[in-house]
Amino acid sequence: MKLHFLDVFIIVLYLLSTIFIGLWYRKKARENKESYMLGSKSLPWYKLGLSDASDMFDISGTMWMVSLCFVYGMKSIWIPWLWPVFNQVFLMMYLSRWLRRSNAATGAEWLATRFGKTGMGVGSSHLIVIAFALLSCFGFLAYGFIGLGKFIEIFVPWELVKVYIPFRVAPQYVPHVYGIVFTLFAMFYSILGGMHSIVLGDMIKYGIMTVACIWIGFIAAHKLMGQHLNVPNGWYSPFFGKQLGLSWSGIITEVNQKIKDDGYSLFGLFFMMMTFKGFFAALAGPAPNYDMQKILSTRSPEEASKMSGFVNIILLPIRYTLIVSLTVLGLLYYHEMNLKDATGAIDFERILPAVINNFLPVGLVGLLLAGLLGAFMSTFSGTMNAAQAYIVNDIYLKYVNPTASNKKIITMNYLVGIVVVAIGVILGFFIKDVNSALQWIVSALYGGYVVSNVLKWHWWRFNANGFFYGMLAGMLSSMIFSVLIPSNELLYWFPLLFLLSLAGSIIGSYATEPTDMAVLKSFYSTVRPWGFWEPVKQLVMADDAAFIPNKNFKLNMLNVVIGTIAQLCLTILPMYLILHQKLPLLVTIALLAVIVLILKKTWWNKLKDY
Repeated sequence: MKLHFLDVFIIVLYLLSTIFIGLWYRKKARENKESYMLGSKSLPWYKLGLSDASDMFDISGTMWMVSLCFVYGMKSIWIPWLWPVFNQVFLMMYLSRWLRRSNAATGAEWLATRFGKTGMGVGSSHLIVIAFALLSCFGFLAYGFIGLGKFIEIFVPWELVKVYIPFRVAPQYVPHVYGIVFTLFAMFYSILGGMHSIVLGDMIKYGIMTVACIWIGFIAAHKLMGQHLNVPNGWYSPFFGKQLGLSWSGIITEVNQKIKDDGYSLFGLFFMMMTFKGFFAALAGPAPNYDMQKILSTRSPEEASKMSGFVNIILLPIRYTLIVSLTVLGLLYYHEMNLKDATGAIDFERILPAVINNFLPVGLVGLLLAGLLGAFMSTFSGTMNAAQAYIVNDIYLKYVNPTASNKKIITMNYLVGIVVVAIGVILGFFIKDVNSALQWIVSALYGGYVVSNVLKWHWWRFNANGFFYGMLAGMLSSMIFSVLIPSNELLYWFPLLFLLSLAGSIIGSYATEPTDMAVLKSFYSTVRPWGFWEPVKQLVMADDAAFIPNKNFKLNMLNVVIGTIAQLCLTILPMYLILHQKLPLLVTIALLAVIVLILKKTWWNKLKDY
C-alpha cells in the first residue's frame, strides 16, 4: 500500500505545525533560563502530566509492546515492569512531592540541597550524576532514533527513494537515514521554543493519538467479532506459574524462538527479579531525564503529585487500546504480512508498521502516522531538553561561565541541543534493535543508578562521597556486565550489581565525615522524608517544637500497593474491552471503582498533609 494524498496531507500539516510552535514560543523561551528549561514553573499540572504521558508514548516502546502483546498475550502487561512502569505510582504517592520541594532546576542541582555546595565528594557527586544523566539521555535518543527509522522504512520503501539519493546506503542503515530526516523536525521546535513548545507540541500529539487509537480500537473490535484468534492456551490469561506456559508450535513456530531469545521462558523467576529490581528503582525516584524535568517544572509539590498520577490515567488506556488493537489485526492477518528484515529474519517489532501499512483505512493511516511521528518527537524533544538542562545549567554555568548573560545562555542551549542530537544519532548506528537498546538502558545502566539514589532519600549518614562511589561502582559494573553478558540475561545479574553499588556507597560514606548537619537539617525540614533520619530529626525538633516529622511510611506503601493494582487495571481494561472478554472486563471496572474511592480518602484528600 502507498500513502494516499489525505494521509500525506495530515502528516505534512502536523510537521508544519511543529515548526510553527517552535517559532511561536521562540520569544517566550528566550526570556530567561527558567522559562526555557522549566516553562517558568507556571504550567498547570494537567498540561505537564499530559506532556509527560506523551513523552512516554514513543514509537520504539509501542513497537516493542505490540510485539510483546502478540507473543505473550495478557502476560505482556508485566514485562514493562522492567522500566519499572510502577515507578509512576511511587512518584504519585509521595516522591514527586519530595523532589519538587527542593525547588531545583535539575537532578544535579538538587544534590546541593542534600549534600551542600562544598565539602568532600560534593563536586564528584555532582559530576557523576551529570554523567549518568547524559548517558541515559543519549541512550534514549538512540533508542527512539532506531525505532523511528524502522517504522518509516515500512511506509516509504527505500527503492522509491534511492534513485534521488546521490550516494549508496547499505540496507542495514536505511532506517538510520529516515531517522535523521525526522529528527531534524524534533530538534527544530524543541531547541527554539524550549519547555513551552515541548508541552504544546505534546498536547497536540496526544489529541491526534487519542482520536486515532479510539478509531483503530473500533476497527479491531469489529474485525474480531465472530472470529477466533489462533493463539496458544494461556494467551488470554495474565496469570502465570514458574514456567511461561505458552507454546506456539503448530501456530506460528517462529514465536517460540523469540520467547527463547527474550529469556522469558522461566517467567516466575524473571518476574521475581524484575520486581526486586523495580522496587528499588522506584524507591530511588525519577532518573534525571524528561520525567524529572516535568516534576521540577510544576507549580507546587501537591501539583507534582497530581501530575504523576494523571500520567497513568491518560497514558495507559489510550496506549493499550492501540497496542491490543494492532495485536488483534496482526494475529488475524499474520500470513498476509511480510515481517522479514533486510537479512531475511522475522522481526516482530515490524508488526506495528506492517498492520498500519496494510489493514487500516485512508485518513486513519495519516492520523496514526502523524501521532506516532509526534510520539517520537515528544520523547526525543523531552529527552533533549533534559540533556540541555544538565549541560548548560550544571556544566556551562557552574564551571565555564557562571556570569553568562541571558543571550549567551540561550545561544549555548541552541548549540548544546544540536550536539546532543548529533551524539544520539551517531549512537543509533551502533544499536541492533529496539529491544537490545531497552535492555541495556533498564537492566544495565539503570541498575547502577539504584542504590545511591535510594539511600540519598532514606539514610542521614549517606554523604556525597558515598553517592559518588556508589554511582561509580554501579555504573562501571553495569558497563562491564553489558559487554560480557548477553542483553537478555542482564536482569539476572542485578543482585550482584546491587551489592557492588551498595558496597561502594557504604564504604564511601564511612570513609569520610558526615554531611554538614546544617545542610541535613535544612533538607530534612524542607523535604520531610521518612526513613533513617533519627539524629537529624531530634535536632530539627529541638530547634522547632512545632515541627511534625513524616510518619506516613505505612500509608505511602499502602497507597503504592493499591495504586499499582489500579495501574494494572488501567492497562488491562482496554485489552479486555477490545478482545470481548466481558466478565474479566466487569471485574476490572468494579475493582478500579473501589480503588478510586479508597485513594480519594488515603491520597487525594491528604496531599497537603504529608
